[in-house]
Amino acid sequence: MALLASAKAWARTIKRDVVAVYFAARHPDTPLLVRLLALAVAAYALSPIDLIPDVIPVLGYLDDLLIVPIGLVIVLRLLPPHVLASSRAQAAEALKRPRSIIAAVFVVAIWLACTGAFVYWLARA
Repeated sequence: MALLASAKAWARTIKRDVVAVYFAARHPDTPLLVRLLALAVAAYALSPIDLIPDVIPVLGYLDDLLIVPIGLVIVLRLLPPHVLASSRAQAAEALKRPRSIIAAVFVVAIWLACTGAFVYWLARA
């Protein structure tokens, strides 16, 4: 049980830090090279496209378990302390807000429409 609680806490920290890195990339006091690296890490972490597809056993999740945390650690160490503190506070506030159910329904509707169009295209071919 303690291991599961520890894993959940680690996952919440990673989630908060990914959002914090996104906010840090937009902060005016962030140096340009750190900003570019932060954008790359946040984009990779939040993107549905992976370097190694998740359907490949073990390796598919290995990039999520290694690349994202390593990228986060590098960016977090390079950020100025005041930028990191304000970005983490901003991320914590953003994660407290309720999620938009309407937006989720809209995204799912788009995926269903695309899937339907693809199936229709396959049936016609």
